[in-house]
Order: sequence, then structure tokens, then C-alpha cells
Amino acid sequence: MHISKLNFNKDNLIKIFNLIKNKSKINFIESIDIAINLSIDPKDFTQNIRGSVLLPYSFSKERKIIVFAPKSKEKIAYSSGAFLVGMDDLFYKVKNNLIKYDIVISSLESVDLVSKLGQILGPKGLMPNLKLGTITDNLENTISNFVKGQITYKNDKFGIIHGVIGKINFTSNQLLDNFICFINSIKSNKPNGLKNNFLFKKIVISSTMGKGFLVNISN
Repeated sequence: MHISKLNFNKDNLIKIFNLIKNKSKINFIESIDIAINLSIDPKDFTQNIRGSVLLPYSFSKERKIIVFAPKSKEKIAYSSGAFLVGMDDLFYKVKNNLIKYDIVISSLESVDLVSKLGQILGPKGLMPNLKLGTITDNLENTISNFVKGQITYKNDKFGIIHGVIGKINFTSNQLLDNFICFINSIKSNKPNGLKNNFLFKKIVISSTMGKGFLVNISN
């Protein structure tokens, strides 16, 4: 990937987004991708970062959300936008690969049941987790946020977080707002045991098929 370097301030971030948008010649709506290299030791589980964030400008397509919750909470889950809600019946469908889904949410009462699906949901990156916001005692708020486009993130084995902060047809100011929101969310999840005050080592922004721009984070 070709890397161009611009200073890390709002004006230059707008320049980055303008350049990415102007140079796009692809006949589909590209995503605006971000890769964030963190100053963490990914082999130390206490330093791993994961979380979720609802960006100011949503870009996600409609996603099928399944919810593990008792009968008493079915109505509120469905009214909030869930695709399927259940307990043992939903467990059977997931275990036997009878349904397709994009997000799995668990109520607090359902954690023990969902934990038995670790070998199925874990490899897909869909295992409910408190830090990701997919284990919750507020189903209405949680489901509604995911319907609106809330995204989850976590670092990979190299200590890098890959994410999408918008689409090529967003305005540069919308992309800037999403960028700032995404960065702030990661900062808020900084591990307590991380001795280095500088969480970010390198940030690269690019479009799906375009050049990458290295953001100067020295200041």
C-alpha cells in the first residue's frame, strides 16, 4: 500500500478524506477503512482492547440480530428490532446451523446457556461479550443501537484494530466526525495496565481500493 503522510489535525484529516473521495474511480460505493496500530502487547490478554461504538453517521446494512432472552423479554426484544428471540429453541437452531444471523445478543439471564455455544459463535467473532455490549441488562437500548448501526471492534493478534468509518459518498465532515468518535471510543477502552501513555502507534486511512494515508499522531 502506498502511504502518504499528513499531520493529525482536523484540517488535514479533511484533506485526507477529500483526496480519498476525489481519487476514487471505482464503480461501486467504497468503504472508508481505518487501521490502527496500538502500542499494546497482544499476547497479554490484559492489554487487549475490544468495545463497541455507535458512530454519528451510520453506514451499516440491515443486519439480522438474534437475542437470547427469557419469554418475559421477548416482546421488548422484537419491538426493538430483533430478528429472532428465544432460549432453548434458539439454542437448538444456532447449534444445528438452521438460521443465518449477523449479531448475537444475550440478556444476563441467558449467559450460561449462550456460553455452551462458544465453539460455534467464538470462531465467527459473534460470542456475546460485556465489553462489546452484546451481553446486556437493557435489551431495548442495546438492540436499538445495533439496528441503528452500532459496530464492534477488537485488536487482532498483531495489536491492530481494523474498522470502517463510513462510505465514499459521505461528506468529509461526516467522515471526520465518525473518525473522531471511533478514536475516542478506543481511547476510552485503554487498558489500565498499559504503561505507555501513547496508545496509538500508527493510523492509516484508505478507501477499499485506494491508497492509504498515514496520519501523523506525534501531537
